[in-house]
Amino acid sequence: MKKFFVFLITIIIFLVGIGLHYNINKNDSNLTNADYLRIHIRANSNDEVDQQVKYKIKDEFVNFLTPKLSNCETKQDVVDLIICEKNNLENLADDMLANNGFEYKSKVLVRQEMFPTRDYDGYTLESGLYDALIVELGKAEGNNWWCVIYPPLCFANFSAQNSHNIVYKSKIVEIIKKFFS
Repeated sequence: MKKFFVFLITIIIFLVGIGLHYNINKNDSNLTNADYLRIHIRANSNDEVDQQVKYKIKDEFVNFLTPKLSNCETKQDVVDLIICEKNNLENLADDMLANNGFEYKSKVLVRQEMFPTRDYDGYTLESGLYDALIVELGKAEGNNWWCVIYPPLCFANFSAQNSHNIVYKSKIVEIIKKFFS
């Protein structure tokens, strides 16, 4: 009887999970370009050292902003936070540049910008005009890194080096495995 009860609870949790997944995906499809805030970090050039420091700055921004963004409930909250933190973000980038031997500076802006179609692990954002946090490093003529800050599709607290080591686990799968073992 106990196993039947656990099995029944597991099925209910599984069905609720499917319902939530469907509802989240359904709601996401109603978002427009105006609902997103993207981030675009432009390297000074395509020289390897400029590209490397771009990723270091990206990691610093992620580490700096992630705890602050957790208190934001709307896109406007995020924009307000970034505008408030603009000088701190520029100082963070400029310090990283100086610590790595670069003499050029950064420039942090929030503005609308054209983005191409981009796929984020199966979630596609169509090309178009989006509000964005723009980070220009030096001449900003090199390859760039972009992502989405709000809603946080890929702005997570991990570095480029360890992003391939993420392991996803499902509590439901663990319960089912435990039930049948």
